[in-house]
Amino acid sequence: MRLSTVIRTPCFHLSALFISTLFLATFCFHGLLYSPLFSRRLHLQQLSRDFLQQNLKDGTNALNHFQQLSTGPYNISVPYAGTSTPLIITIITTRRRPEYHYLLQVAHGFLDRLNECGTDCSDFKLLVCNVDPVPSAHTDACLLSHLLPSVARHLDEPIAEAPNRFEQEKQDYAYCLARSLELYTPEYVLLVEDDAVPLRDIFSAFFHLVQVRFPAEPLGGGLYAKLYHPERLQGYVNPEPMRILEWIGLGVVAGLVLTWLYTIIFYRPRFSWPMFVVLTIYAMLLAELAGRHYLLELRRVSPALYNVVPVTECCTPAMLFSETSARRTLQYLEELQCAPGYAKDIALYKELGKRKEWAWALEPNLVKHVGMFSSLRGWYEGEEPMLL
Repeated sequence: MRLSTVIRTPCFHLSALFISTLFLATFCFHGLLYSPLFSRRLHLQQLSRDFLQQNLKDGTNALNHFQQLSTGPYNISVPYAGTSTPLIITIITTRRRPEYHYLLQVAHGFLDRLNECGTDCSDFKLLVCNVDPVPSAHTDACLLSHLLPSVARHLDEPIAEAPNRFEQEKQDYAYCLARSLELYTPEYVLLVEDDAVPLRDIFSAFFHLVQVRFPAEPLGGGLYAKLYHPERLQGYVNPEPMRILEWIGLGVVAGLVLTWLYTIIFYRPRFSWPMFVVLTIYAMLLAELAGRHYLLELRRVSPALYNVVPVTECCTPAMLFSETSARRTLQYLEELQCAPGYAKDIALYKELGKRKEWAWALEPNLVKHVGMFSSLRGWYEGEEPMLL
């Protein structure tokens, strides 16, 4: 067969497309942190150092901001019980690496988001929940206590020592959720950990979720809505069936477009099903190589494009509860005990099946997880944390 004839065949066209795409994808995507083609050897250390440096800078800026607004000794400001609000945002906090000022970054971020939101969010409340064993030693929480309503677990009640750190974390979480309900009369509770900085679209997404997606019943009767899932776990090749359906749907749409373009470019007389199937697989492969996380980011164009999907197991940096679901959650937490390998996020997820409950996850994330030093699992001097 002559070379010119081979070059005109669909088989040659598809082979050339796949080979060139794999080559270009390896070249273009090796610097994308959440792409399967990411080169840890070339980029991970530098990206991690840049992230920490930015984190230090953001923490210092937040510290300077709040220091200008507050002076004086430790003084907890507690709101009057029964204050009504559409949304109470409760930041659960304990001491971490002090130089990063995680709590101040989160508080500063929420105050900025509330200011940007304007009158629509004027009735929203912000509460700092200090669960540190020595509340007065948590200097960032002390600083915020002059400016924001604050509670401290170890000042409110005598605390029996928990059998393990995971159970302690669960008890702290339940305390902050309970205090949010006691001090306010909220329609919704947003419980965030002190290393979850809110993104700019968090309140527009909140309004769309509660007013458009679930207008009849808070959270559609679900136990909670999770606003964060680790980026490294957002890929298509995961056990969540909804992602597989999304992946196939994306491939089918892209495959139709590519097949139509192929028939035009190469003057093909009719639609080819084999070509469509191959190009669908090609589009699915390209989407996974680029990284689903980056495709999700395109949905920020409008809250209407956000995914609301059945919840995944890990993690709890930002969780939205309705008033009624928060009370059910407190009951469930009281009845279970956490342990190594059975932290509160896993425990709550397991309870969904046991209680015939359901919950949701929003995609893309509405908070940025900035804490590279875990308060639960500890950190070690001289050890440099990595993003992956």
